[in-house]
This record gives sequence, structure tokens and C-alpha cells, in this order.
Amino acid sequence: MRNEKSLKELEKLGQDTLKMITKKEPPYVELPVRSLSNIFFDEKSKTIKMGDKTSKRYFLNTAHTRKYAQTISIASEIKKIIKEDATISIRDLYYALKHTLKGSKENLLENQSESDPILEDLEATLGLLREELNLTASTKGVIAGSLTVKDGKDIIDLGKMGSGGWGVPSNVEPETIDIKNVDADFVLFIEKDAVWKRFNEDKFWQKHKCIIITGKGQPARAERRLVQRFNKEFNLPVYALMDADPWGFYIYSVIKRGSISLSYSEEKLATPDTKYIGLTVSDVEKYKIPDNVTIKLNDEDTKRIKEMKDYPWFKNKAWQNELDLMKKRNYKLELEALSRKGIRFITEEYLPDKIKNKDFLP
Repeated sequence: MRNEKSLKELEKLGQDTLKMITKKEPPYVELPVRSLSNIFFDEKSKTIKMGDKTSKRYFLNTAHTRKYAQTISIASEIKKIIKEDATISIRDLYYALKHTLKGSKENLLENQSESDPILEDLEATLGLLREELNLTASTKGVIAGSLTVKDGKDIIDLGKMGSGGWGVPSNVEPETIDIKNVDADFVLFIEKDAVWKRFNEDKFWQKHKCIIITGKGQPARAERRLVQRFNKEFNLPVYALMDADPWGFYIYSVIKRGSISLSYSEEKLATPDTKYIGLTVSDVEKYKIPDNVTIKLNDEDTKRIKEMKDYPWFKNKAWQNELDLMKKRNYKLELEALSRKGIRFITEEYLPDKIKNKDFLP
């Protein structure tokens, strides 16, 4: 089913442009300013958001002409895709528009690094995700749990996907993925694929009535959007299981608060209710984890800790203490370090104990 809402927004953009030309006014596109000066942490929504500053991209301004032409051309191509009830990748979109302008030797697009930012401009301007514009991007996430999804005409049981789990598709919008028969008490977002496989092999999701998902490192938009849907549509708490290092903490903050680069769409991607369940430096003493599995901090780690301590969403006392402790002890550790306590220690003792005692960081 084609996205009528997206089609309507694109048609409005075209109609506004036509009105300016008809009135012999210089045509332009008004865009949100996507720079740090227009990004802030919204205390009400508890997410990173874009401010209300805008700029205008004029066709008759020689500094803007190329980008203006790219903006209108990409919007037009997306409209055509939606009307054909098709989906394409952002790479396909680039190639569909890569041509030499008639009567010149000028190419509309030289490479994808030109089309991708324009697409982000359109997302921000229209207030739509690229998935709502029938565009797909690469995804790497996998998921398992007691639930079924309707993907097109197919009904898929995520509890019967074997050791590999179900690969999260690029587009998980309700119009594409209909979530059904959810039998879970919470969602566990696991940073690493190898750790996710341990949880899946041990049927943690079955024993503890949950959904397990991984983005295999920094999660793609689809995994984040899907988790937000579980939280909003089914009231499921979300717990994040990450490495005890600045990178793991950052991935958690992206899931919970959003990212600066996608500040224009975080209301559809971030899940502010997410809680951090581990791993932490303070767990070393609590669970008697051997010191020889810790990793010394490098200069980049130390710098990142300092930066994170200044983020509004890490100002909570518990997080300040954890960051201070990491710097003081001068080490970090990976989730796999828990294997030193036994291959199933993480699924049979560590996580069940954390959940039971509600040992979370906010």
C-alpha cells in the first residue's frame, strides 16, 4: 500500500514551488538548519531535537542552484516511487538520478555523498522518515522472541527462526510490519551479535519472557524504530546490555535519547524509557570479575568520558559516579569478559540477578 501521507507532503512541496514560479517569484525550498547551533536536548520529550531555525535554498542564487535542483529532482523521483507503490534503496535512488543535465556537461549528482544529505534535508523538511518515503537502507539487526509479525502477506513466527533469528528489515513502519501476538514482559537490546547469539542459544527470551534484539554494534534506524514501537504500542520496558566502555555507553544514549545527526527524527526513533542494565565497571567487584579481563583506557576513552560527563542526559548522579569510577580505575571491559565466570554466567546468573534486583542505570 503506497504511503498517501508522504505523497501528499511531496505534492504540497511541488505545488508551493509551482505557485512561486506562476507568480514570477524566485522559487526556493525552506529547510530546517541541521547544525549544532539548532540542536538541543528537550527536557519534555527527553530526546535530542532540532530547533526551529530555518534557511532558504533559492534556485536563482548561484551558490544554491545545484543543491536546489538536486532537492527538487530527488523529491520528484521519490514521488514517482511512491506512486508506483515500490521501494528502492538510497543507492538505487542515487543511480536513478545520476545523469548529465540536458544541454550541458554538468551532472546532477557526482556521487552518493551529494544525494544522501539532500535526502536528509527532505526528511527534516517533510517531517518524515526515509522509510515513510519508500526508501530502504542497509540493516544488520536480528531479533527473537515469542511474537509474530505480518510482513506483507507473510506471517512470521519469531520464536521459530532458529539460531540466526529474524533479520530486521529496513522498513519497520506499521504499514509494512504488523506486530502481533506479543508475549513478552520486556525488550533486551544487546550491543553485540556474539552476545545476542549466546542469549538466543540459551533461549533466554523463552525462559525470561522477553524479546532479544541486537544492532550488531551501533544500531541502524530500523532496530531503534522497532524497539520504540514495542515500547509505545505494547508498553514494554527496554533494557540495554552494552560493553562497559564509552562506546557502549554512547550506543545506549543513542537508543534512549537519540543522536545529533538524526535530531530531526528522534521522536520516531528514540526510546526515552530505556534503562541501562549493564555491563558496568562497578560490576567488577559486585560479581567478582577477575581484573585480568579488564582493558586499560586509552587517550580517546578518557577524552570521551570527559565529553559524556557534560551531556545533559548523563548528568544523573548515578551516571556521573559510574563515569568517575571508570576514569579512576582506568579500565573498561567487554561483555565477553563475563565468560571468564562461565560460558552461561551472563544468561543464567548475571542478567537474571540484575533484573530481579532492578539494578539499572537511568
